[in-house]
Amino acid sequence: MLRSYTAADLLTIGNAACGTISIFLCLDYVASGERRFLWSAFVLLPAALTCDVLDGYVARLNRARQSHLGADLDSLADVISFGVAPAILGFTLGLRGAWDMLLLTYFVVCGVSRLARFNVTADALADAETGKVKYFEGTPIPTSIVLVAVLGVAFYFDRVDDNLWFGLMRLGGATLHPLALMYAASGSAMISATLRIPKP
Repeated sequence: MLRSYTAADLLTIGNAACGTISIFLCLDYVASGERRFLWSAFVLLPAALTCDVLDGYVARLNRARQSHLGADLDSLADVISFGVAPAILGFTLGLRGAWDMLLLTYFVVCGVSRLARFNVTADALADAETGKVKYFEGTPIPTSIVLVAVLGVAFYFDRVDDNLWFGLMRLGGATLHPLALMYAASGSAMISATLRIPKP
């Protein structure tokens, strides 16, 4: 299988690796409390985004050698780096109430659904002449890097655990950090059928 990978596929694997190691570093932070682990986890997600941008660029440069695995690899890598890893970061920083976990799960499920929809509809959305998809339905999952940036600022200012911005509240006997609502908003934007974003 490795021989079938193109240069773009290797960048996609780099994306997935960055997201996976970011998750492991979150676990290291929870176990040890050492801030360097979490800072490394934060840094790896922009690195994953860089790989994600470059894999598309490299694939377009070398159209003669198209990968049959490319689209599926890209979606699976994106689920890890821009779906699961940002949710784990939120949980690591204190979004651990029952409502928080429900919203984090909703965010990941929306990301998975959005990528599946894109893979199924890409051919129908493609321009007849160029074969290129001109727009995304819903926001692309890598836009979750904005959530990562917000959490990075919270961590920098030590606004973690129960001290996350906007505090916490009790609803129906369970805890909700209002900051978790940004995950719900991001997830809803990803699965919106009416929101169309031009594709670069």
